[in-house]
Amino acid sequence: MSLNLKITPEVLDAIAENRPVVALESTIITHGMPWPQNLEMAQKVETTVREAGAVPATIAVLDGALHVGLETDRLEVLAQAKNVAKLSRADMAACMARGGTGATTVAATMIGARQAGIAVFATGGIGGVHQGAESSFDVSADLHELAQTAVTVVAAGAKAILDLPKTLEVLETLGVPVITYGQDRLPAFWSRDAGLASPLRMDSAAEIAAAHAMRAALGLPGGQLVANPIPAEAEIARDTMLPVITRATEDAERHGITGKALTPYLLQRIYELTEGRSLTANIALVLNNARLAAEIARELSVRPA
Repeated sequence: MSLNLKITPEVLDAIAENRPVVALESTIITHGMPWPQNLEMAQKVETTVREAGAVPATIAVLDGALHVGLETDRLEVLAQAKNVAKLSRADMAACMARGGTGATTVAATMIGARQAGIAVFATGGIGGVHQGAESSFDVSADLHELAQTAVTVVAAGAKAILDLPKTLEVLETLGVPVITYGQDRLPAFWSRDAGLASPLRMDSAAEIAAAHAMRAALGLPGGQLVANPIPAEAEIARDTMLPVITRATEDAERHGITGKALTPYLLQRIYELTEGRSLTANIALVLNNARLAAEIARELSVRPA
């Protein structure tokens, strides 16, 4: 069976001409916020990538085809679609084989980016080790994807709802470089400081691009995680967020919410408990990540082959 891969002409031309391209996920559209805010957000992220000098490539599975880059009409259809599957490595192929439609998580977006030859991907935050994973074994496939798929992922760290020390330990075990941009402390999504030292620090997009290229030269599998702190003016301090996250997690346990439904529930509950501040911060960090990803993609595009 051949892969039904559909790349928009704009993205295809940019890849062919070695111009910078940034992959973008689609679960933020289908599972992140309601219509029409989700469409406005997706368009704003794509505009931010363009303004920073790169071509955006939002990735999704539509009617069994893997789309890399979405034209305006397809973006609108996806933003209004109901009951869209949330795809990761385990179910992406099955969805495509059945002719289904699904939004891509971090792991699935990395797979789509690699299929198209895109080296840089911007998202909000990656998945990781959930609280209580020693009993539930709830660990995101994003971590293993980073260990095997050669894409540099720019995020504001792992989502703060996770067990961040365990997430960092698993990334180290899997050999994934965790590079914090511009500071020595690891960020925690809505907050600039997770209370953890960063394994690596780099202060320029050029350094990050060079590290990506060196991994390829060494023949190392996998990508690298770039933890880009949320802008200071948009952050919600860790001390403010911790009790909110605890309350949301307790609510999820009480309602028996687990698996793929857990993260969307927690993010929605945190939105309610912060009276919308978490969403405002989320938008700011995603746009900030899109800008840095475009800078890294630009640096990679001018490096000698």
